[in-house]
Amino acid sequence: MIQEKGSISISTENILPIIKKWLYSEKDIFVRELVSNSADAISKLKKLQDIGEAPVRENEKFEITVAVSKENKTIKIIDNGIGMTADEVKKYINQIAFSGAVDFIEKYRDKTDDQQIIGHFGLGFYSAFMVAEKVQIDTLSYQEGAQAVRWISKGDTEYEMTDSDRNTVGTTVTLYMAEDSLEYTDFYKMRDVLKKYFAYLPYEIYLVNDDKKDVKKENLQPINNTNPLWKKNPRDCTDEEYKKFYREAFDDFNDPLFWIHINMEYPFRMQGIIYFPKLKHEFETMEGKIKLYYNQVFVADNIKEVIPEFLLMLKGMLDCPDLPLNVSRSYLQNEGYVEKISQHIIKKVADKLNILYKKEFENYTKYWDDINPFVKYGCMREEKFYDKVKDIIIFKTINNEYVTLNQYLERNKNKHENIVYYVNDVNQQAQYINIFKNNQMEAVVLDALIDNHFISFLESKNSNVKFLRIDADITSSLKDQTKEENEAETKQLSEKIEKLFKDTLNIKDLKIKVEKLKTESTPAIILLSEQSRRIHDIGRIFMGKDAGNMFPTEKTLVINLNNKLVKSIAESADDKEKEEKNKLLVKQIYDIALLSLKPMNPDELTEFINRSLKIMEMIV
Repeated sequence: MIQEKGSISISTENILPIIKKWLYSEKDIFVRELVSNSADAISKLKKLQDIGEAPVRENEKFEITVAVSKENKTIKIIDNGIGMTADEVKKYINQIAFSGAVDFIEKYRDKTDDQQIIGHFGLGFYSAFMVAEKVQIDTLSYQEGAQAVRWISKGDTEYEMTDSDRNTVGTTVTLYMAEDSLEYTDFYKMRDVLKKYFAYLPYEIYLVNDDKKDVKKENLQPINNTNPLWKKNPRDCTDEEYKKFYREAFDDFNDPLFWIHINMEYPFRMQGIIYFPKLKHEFETMEGKIKLYYNQVFVADNIKEVIPEFLLMLKGMLDCPDLPLNVSRSYLQNEGYVEKISQHIIKKVADKLNILYKKEFENYTKYWDDINPFVKYGCMREEKFYDKVKDIIIFKTINNEYVTLNQYLERNKNKHENIVYYVNDVNQQAQYINIFKNNQMEAVVLDALIDNHFISFLESKNSNVKFLRIDADITSSLKDQTKEENEAETKQLSEKIEKLFKDTLNIKDLKIKVEKLKTESTPAIILLSEQSRRIHDIGRIFMGKDAGNMFPTEKTLVINLNNKLVKSIAESADDKEKEEKNKLLVKQIYDIALLSLKPMNPDELTEFINRSLKIMEMIV
């Protein structure tokens, strides 16, 4: 017979700060700790059975039951694992559980950021006192002739040990809940917590509502999947299984684009699946979630010390049994093999992209609209990732083809060597696109939010390459190189038209230039200095729309002397009777050119419409 009272060898002034720290950061961590202890107890018994040191019971099924009761204000965690003897309770509960507490407090005395704590500190069982006024353990060891033990404590330094009426091998931990934590006795609240941490625990977990006496245990289904897809060999998994697992894990009705199945044993153990989701819009790239597991127990989302930052845009799960979780996040950053894990993940992602590019190029181009923001961000954040994927970064052209940077430069070296022309708004810049197409010129489409930064990044990596927006310059390929028969007459017309536009528009800082373009249908285009436009765009990002006044873009109005309308205006520039008409046409030409750059504001649009009506009246 057991009858013992005593004091736990730790002072409350040391343990309470830890409990309080948990209480205000991750209160439901007690569920993870206690159920994890039950899983460990089962694993230990299985191991002893495997080596012949514990008997194998007939029809034995290992499982964990969590029973909640609002009426009794209790939570029970029940397992049929290894159990404990009275001596083991004294050793593991009364002493060992607190062995590292003083060192922990001393080490982290100056740490005030809640995020410094990850949760796994070996205190395990005592996390129960975060939420319980009293904790009771009933346990029976697997050892032959063992006697069941009951241990009770109210969270102070006192405990009581007596005989227990438990008659099966295993352990039951009963929490008598404090008033401020009664929400955990709710069946649905507990179900959510269990699913969060133990959706893939290797032992079945059953959740029981003790207040419903008519619900039989044999009719219940486990809340977890004991064999998640990442545990299978990738060769044995079908595409439909990957998609189904993704939909269930992330409550996403859309199928993922593709995925990477990680299954390795050396130099560290890691299993998992990383999914590339289909995005509705670019902002969704920031909504990814990489779930980190430790022996199939959920630890945290998006731990930046383990998961490279740019991969946090994706979705997936990684199970890393070798990860040191009983340390702080700051310590994780200094772990050499944690860095190796991060680098291995980067390599696996880069390898997958290279395989798609080389073996499934058509699919790769289909995925590109969704994955290119992620790839570009990854290149800018991780040098090693850029080195691995730089040759498979592709660009969609205005002709709906896909080319790499080197392919584009090679194809266009005779027209504009080492210059990449690009479009960032296909609709707004349609006029310029048509000019390029009509002259067999090529430009790439860079219309993602990240592209403004990515262009600068690529220029820094390729010092001889310059990116110019399609409206930044007129390449010689677009100019009419036909030899002039009467250069003096052309020069005179150019001067007249330049003066007329200058005097009529009277716009400060607007540069005016007269050229003969190959495209006769376009009367004028506006060019924006690439450098000033980039400064202007960056200013708007960081300082808002008013930054335009601080960083004005340099505009150049290029008037096409090969256009019939422009030529007619130039030839009648000295005709006083046509002076008013010419001024209307000059303003109209400028506004039409301006429309290719930006929408008009209400006042500008009103003036444009009224002027259009006047011109129409003059024609009638």
